[in-house]
Formats: sequence, structure tokens, C-alpha cells
Amino acid sequence: MSRIGKLPIEIPAGVTVEIKGDVVTVKGTIGELTQKVDPEIDVVVEDNQILVKRPSDAKKHKAMHGLYRSLINNMVEGVSKGFEIKLELVGVGYRAENQ
Repeated sequence: MSRIGKLPIEIPAGVTVEIKGDVVTVKGTIGELTQKVDPEIDVVVEDNQILVKRPSDAKKHKAMHGLYRSLINNMVEGVSKGFEIKLELVGVGYRAENQ
């Protein structure tokens, strides 16, 4: 079984997840994101967690299992925490300030 795909996705406070057919919609304080999921992959919300399930151990299903789990996890993080980038400047001759 996929190590990435089998992990449940915790839904933080203030985030709502709606599944209609094969479209997953995640709404949070920062915004709203939607993702169309392959119809063969099942996405279920249980006990404040999102579970992604695959129908068989075929190579195609294994690949999509981890892919959609990662995409949905990134959506949940995006609408709750937002995007952050950390830069590290290494070297001599750079003049940088944090604004």
C-alpha cells in the first residue's frame, strides 16, 4: 500500500470539505480551492479526517492514490495556513533586507 496515500488528512478548525461526485472543494479562512479527482479513486470524510482509497493494487491506482492524497493535503494547508517561502542568502556581496 502507498505510504503517502494511506495517511489520513486532518481537517483543521475553520476548514470545510465538500465532496460532490468526483469534485473535492475545500473552503477556509484564506480562500476556496477545488480539485477534480479520478472517478476510480474514493475520497471520504470521516471523523474530521479525509481518507483517500483506491480500488485495487494496479500500478495506475497506486500512482493516483498518492497523487490525489498529496493534492488534497496541499489544498487543506493552502486554505488554512497560506503560502510561505523562506529564503536563505549565502555568499559575499549581497545586500539584503527583510521588509
